[in-house]
Amino acid sequence: MRHRNSIKKLSKPADQRRALLRALTTELLRHGRITTTKVRAKVVQSEAEKMITLAKDGSLAARRQAMGYIYDKQLVHALFEQVPDRYGSRAGGYTRVLQTIRRRGDNAEMAIIELV
Repeated sequence: MRHRNSIKKLSKPADQRRALLRALTTELLRHGRITTTKVRAKVVQSEAEKMITLAKDGSLAARRQAMGYIYDKQLVHALFEQVPDRYGSRAGGYTRVLQTIRRRGDNAEMAIIELV
């Protein structure tokens, strides 16, 4: 039973899972759209929305938290400049997961996650 277990483990140890989510979140924020498995897309969605919420805050503490998570320093600076204009009036829901029917070699469901 998974009562009160809120995090998806993605069949990886904690350090690998964290590195994978950081990399996918960084690429999503850089390119605006990525293709990955459906389960990974759902987990990355919450992480990306947390980073956008930090950028909307715009404080120095929020910037430092984002720099500790996102790999690219210039991407963090660009994110903090663009997000208040782009998502300032939006209360949430900054990303969208679109399901695709194409399957990977292990028959995993693929999905496209994109910024709104």
